[in-house]
Amino acid sequence: MTDVMATRGRTRVCWLVVPTESARTVLHVGIMKLVIIGGTGLIGSKLVTRLTEQGHEAVPASPNTGVNTLTGEGLADALQGASVVVDVSNSPSFEETAVMEFFTTSTRNLLEYAAAAGVRHYVALSVVGTERITDSPYLRAKSAQERLITRAGIPYSIVHATQFFEFIMRIADEATDGTTVRLPPVLIQPMAADDVATAVAKVAVGPPVNGTVEVAGPQVFRFDELIRQGLAARNDGRTVVADPHAQYFGAELSERSLIPAGDARRGNIRFEEWLNQPVLQR
Repeated sequence: MTDVMATRGRTRVCWLVVPTESARTVLHVGIMKLVIIGGTGLIGSKLVTRLTEQGHEAVPASPNTGVNTLTGEGLADALQGASVVVDVSNSPSFEETAVMEFFTTSTRNLLEYAAAAGVRHYVALSVVGTERITDSPYLRAKSAQERLITRAGIPYSIVHATQFFEFIMRIADEATDGTTVRLPPVLIQPMAADDVATAVAKVAVGPPVNGTVEVAGPQVFRFDELIRQGLAARNDGRTVVADPHAQYFGAELSERSLIPAGDARRGNIRFEEWLNQPVLQR
């Protein structure tokens, strides 16, 4: 395989010559600079790795790298020459006022600096059910974030993902009273963080959809049964009780609140496969 590199504005263009059985096929691949907000976190670090492996310039941006979206510090420098910005950051607090302040302030700042830098695609990671679970302070804040993005005038894609396998213990802890975990027996279609990162990477290097892409895991569970399985795999002796009135993110859930409303892109990693992975690989 040979390649020839050229530069056009912010995007490097690579022409790859790939041998096939009968001929050589020439492929056009755009090599972009993508800035990953929250790029040192769970999803962000995996996303940076995937994009870098594809040959792109993926820049992690977070307070750890000198970028603060709440104050705007470091944003101008980080976004210089970027074609795409991907926001996978999360609020450090889920308290109602704090979480709303985080998502609205950081998103306004990021949109302002992205527009000034000439960013051509704004991607944000959000949550399946955001528009349906209106009683949740956290999801009201995510909904406010999405409204800012859709009205900003920058071509965009919003990725709605289901809950992550990696958050199962945190969910259990939040729902625990003594030694009892109370959860609603609603449907849930969780996914591995690796699959989330893969899905976001695919959207980020593609054209803006100016809408929402839903992604989910390959299996559907009852919420209480999922947590029960997760605790059992860790020899956690807490008792999981199915309680239709138990709240999640501050809201009571309906049967289908946590699963995609329509066709969703599905990840490949099954829950039992993820549970059997060494802890350091999760």
